[in-house]
Amino acid sequence: MYMRLIILLFLLLLTACAGVAPTPETASPAITKIHDPHAHSLYLFSRARFATHDGDYPTALSLLREAISLEPGSARLHGEVAEIKLKIGQIPETLEYINKAIALDPTYRPPYVLGGVVMSSAGKDLEAADYLRKAVKLDPSKEDAYLHLALSLTRLFEYEEAVVTLKALVKLNPDSILGYYYLGRTYSQMKLYRDALVYFDKVLELRPEFDQAVIDKAATYEALGDYPHAIDTYRTLVNLDEHRAAVLQRLTQLLLQQRRFAEALEYLKLAAGYGLGGQETMRKTGLVHLELEQYDAAIAVFGEMLEKDPTAYNIRLYRGIAYEEKGDLDNAFAEFSKIPRNSPQYLEVVSHIALILKEQGKPDAAIAVFKDAIASNPENFELYLSLSSLYESIDKPQAGLDILLENEQQFLKEPRLHFRIGVLFDKLGKREESINRMKQVLQLDPKDAQALNYLGYSYAERGIHLEEALKYIQQAVVLRPRDAFILDSLGWVYFKLKRYGDATEALEEAITLVNDDSTIIEHLGDVYAARRFVRRALKQFQKALELAPERKELVEKMHKLKGEQSEK
Repeated sequence: MYMRLIILLFLLLLTACAGVAPTPETASPAITKIHDPHAHSLYLFSRARFATHDGDYPTALSLLREAISLEPGSARLHGEVAEIKLKIGQIPETLEYINKAIALDPTYRPPYVLGGVVMSSAGKDLEAADYLRKAVKLDPSKEDAYLHLALSLTRLFEYEEAVVTLKALVKLNPDSILGYYYLGRTYSQMKLYRDALVYFDKVLELRPEFDQAVIDKAATYEALGDYPHAIDTYRTLVNLDEHRAAVLQRLTQLLLQQRRFAEALEYLKLAAGYGLGGQETMRKTGLVHLELEQYDAAIAVFGEMLEKDPTAYNIRLYRGIAYEEKGDLDNAFAEFSKIPRNSPQYLEVVSHIALILKEQGKPDAAIAVFKDAIASNPENFELYLSLSSLYESIDKPQAGLDILLENEQQFLKEPRLHFRIGVLFDKLGKREESINRMKQVLQLDPKDAQALNYLGYSYAERGIHLEEALKYIQQAVVLRPRDAFILDSLGWVYFKLKRYGDATEALEEAITLVNDDSTIIEHLGDVYAARRFVRRALKQFQKALELAPERKELVEKMHKLKGEQSEK
């Protein structure tokens, strides 16, 4: 339209300048100058457009100001100035001209769109949404305002209106890739992940190479807890240069969370090959080798890292653990000994050093290590617990109890203190003191599943307060429904109550979770025996004996059961 008007203007000027010379009869004494402000304004507007196209913004602005002086009521000219002001970063002036254009002609749409974009970029989404809603209302058939409006609404947490806006966009343009993409993003923010996946799939149907949609799709699978699909989706992006670092990081993290260590190691090596991740990639690689019991490989990786930074004491700790797991206690001890007292890893190292000394037949030296650490860190509760456990492991439960009782006052609010004291009282045959301590644990933490289980099992073993024992253990099962040892306690108290069907169910479930504990297997055998399932009982006792050959009482149970069978 503008070009047609410009051509007409030029034709008029040309006609005025190049017409037939006037005859003497018609000629005036002086040539009258024709002045049409609108035509001249249009001419200036056209020149400003060319200057803008060439990047000559000062000239464009000068021409537009001259045009405005001719047509001060033109909303289009003010809107054009606003666009150039935005290009050169003069935001306040941009808004000034936008608002002038709207005031001059409230039905002129472009300034509303431009105002929405400017306010959105400034983080003023409430104002942006107001501009953009008006733009949509003025002409619902144009796409440009919908997407900007939806993004502002999303940032304002107005998700439902954002969805309506985006659906209007994709209805208007069924091939709007960004419309579908932001529908997926919005549904994801609404935690409607299944709906989000539908729209991400639509995006990838229209544009399979839209990598960000693939990343968002993988993240949506993660949010749904569908980790296999998330992993498979990330894998499709590994070979893309632009996203490789982020994808490899997320992919390896997911594989590690799923304990798919061999696959994680494959991608960690790939990341290292691309020069991605640096020390962190090496650290994860070493830890994966450790998880896979590839101790020499772990030692080599950690050693390479320590060559670059000998003060990386967390890495030295890992290397010591790798040696320890390998059974090379001398090298493990050497690594642990290089970690100084003032490092954050020292207190963890103390336990490893003490354990090695104990394994080497030097219990007194192990005890001295803990006592020395306690002297330097008297407020560290873990050290007292570890020393107490060491005493217990070398058949000195009274010494383990004494160290806790001597320091009880500073840790009175620690449930684990009372739990350990209760365990040691029980080991020393002081049952009532043990039960009282477990009740103290529950006073401090009513949801301590271990204490609930300990109390219930203690009563069941002694055949006393069985209904109370059942309540304790049922509470523990609610807190930890997949704990095989708590289910074993539940089965055992049912057995004591002669509820053999319930006992069988609980113990069979426990064995599906832990199938190599001789006590659980023995308990199931006892239940089968009580129900006169002799062959099943004998099979369980035999399994338990294979796991714990030193338990002679199992042999006696089998002899007794076989004897009863032969008498019949």
